[in-house]
Amino acid sequence: MRLDGKIAIVTGGASGFGAGITRKFLAEGARVMVADLNIEAAADLGAEAVQTNVASDTDVQNMVQATLDRFGRIDILINNAGTTHLPAAMEEIGEDDFDKVFAVNCKSVYLTAKHVVPLMKAQGSGAILNVASTAGVSPRPRLNWYNASKGWMITATKAMAVELAPDGVRVNAINPVAGETPLLKSFMGEDTPEVRAKFISTIPIGRFSTPEDMGNAACYLCSDEASMVTGVCMEVDGGRCI
Repeated sequence: MRLDGKIAIVTGGASGFGAGITRKFLAEGARVMVADLNIEAAADLGAEAVQTNVASDTDVQNMVQATLDRFGRIDILINNAGTTHLPAAMEEIGEDDFDKVFAVNCKSVYLTAKHVVPLMKAQGSGAILNVASTAGVSPRPRLNWYNASKGWMITATKAMAVELAPDGVRVNAINPVAGETPLLKSFMGEDTPEVRAKFISTIPIGRFSTPEDMGNAACYLCSDEASMVTGVCMEVDGGRCI
């Protein structure tokens, strides 16, 4: 019960890594508001849910208000919602795909900060966790603008951490390698045994990241056990970035 009594928002928390974080937080005693486009899946996890487009200022404002109305405060914010473009040469990515990647992966962090940070400053405490990616640490070809968005997220995490530390707000990130999530096929281009084997061969531990891996890492970084940890971007990648 390391998160007993904590109130958490998990964006994109209805599936993939976000669902792993949601399940872990619920098991550790947190009360969770899942902000997702698919609120039916969120309800299946046993969490509260609010339908949210994280790239919309109005939706994010509604997400925060719904959480306050239900729970009265916000202790933890998980910026997990993300998207990617299909693998292609950088000059071939369409402008709509580029805009979507940066709206969901980057603008959302700005919007949640805009509406949540003032609340955390006022209460003198809080933990924010950004789900970035190994792609922001060790970029691979043909996912260029996705790589760049996650690099942005890593830098934003460190900038937020140093600015908010005097206010009692910690900000960290986790960098997963690809895993069993709805985006896996998009990262690889195609999902075949051969492509999977090739990808896994680049991970020293020899497997994909799992939602449970992300939940465990997120739980530590958002718990009081990590009270001296801020500005850390933790690879949860089986050694991929070494």
